Amino acid sequence: MRPKRISKEKKCILILVLIVAILCFLFLFIGLTTKNINYFFPRRLRKVLAVFLASYCVGYSAVSFQTITNNKILTPSIIGLDSLYLFLQTLIVFFFGQAGASKLTGLPNYLLSIGLMVLCSFFLFLGMLKGNSKNLYFMVLAGTIFGGLFSGLASFMQALMDPNEFSHVQGKMFASFNQMNTDLLFISITIVVVIAIVARRDFSKLNALGLGQAGAISLGVPYRRTVFRTLMYIAILTAVSTALVGPITFLGILVVSIARNLVSTYRHEIRVPVAVLLGALALFGGLFFVERILHHSTQISVVINFIGGCYFIYLMLKEGKS
Repeated sequence: MRPKRISKEKKCILILVLIVAILCFLFLFIGLTTKNINYFFPRRLRKVLAVFLASYCVGYSAVSFQTITNNKILTPSIIGLDSLYLFLQTLIVFFFGQAGASKLTGLPNYLLSIGLMVLCSFFLFLGMLKGNSKNLYFMVLAGTIFGGLFSGLASFMQALMDPNEFSHVQGKMFASFNQMNTDLLFISITIVVVIAIVARRDFSKLNALGLGQAGAISLGVPYRRTVFRTLMYIAILTAVSTALVGPITFLGILVVSIARNLVSTYRHEIRVPVAVLLGALALFGGLFFVERILHHSTQISVVINFIGGCYFIYLMLKEGKS
């Protein structure tokens, strides 16, 4: 009997797993000695866990959101969750001051941020699915408007702040794996693992949703229920990732577009893992660049957003020509 050939998609996944494993190994052990291993290794290990958590949240959310909206340039950041998070952090400092904000840190701030983002998403998605005349583009438009509103209000309050208070808010404006609260890491991992197990069951339905609303309904997929459930998964994952490490706006568009070019299949069983691995690759590469080359002179989100923003402009120009 001839041995079975490994498909192109599986080869791609294996290559990405190998590259990510090598980067992970180098990130964990490079520069360690017997004198500093007890200090640095646990901290690097927590960063690695946070990288995989953020990459799954961003990868799954971006792939499934583009499937639902049937649009190749939209990501969950369009509905304004990042802006809502920054507005909430600014609001806390604006009304309670730096001393009050310092007390409202850790688990209370984490639960408040996630709860508010998920609650706002719930009402937005519910309103989108309630009426027959409303659709996904209504949700995108409403999310964009609310995101602009929250961003404008946050900027207005930041302009009125004391410089010391603004510096406290500025630390929340960019994603950072060095400043994250490690006590919240395992709570976040638990939430993400539960969502990942539950969301895995809907991959076959998401494959059908790639055909559009009419095609999915003709195949027996409960369209509104599946879309609403998937959007809530996206909202929870985006909220967890943002509350833990901060907003990484353009990482989603970067990884999902590259994943689509690497694997042409519509199957989410393949596309989601590829996007997640690409996210981990981008984050590990960004950490190496920021920590080893720039020596912590900037945040990783600045590097990721610069590259992702340039790639987004390229996609817009490409879509405009087609």
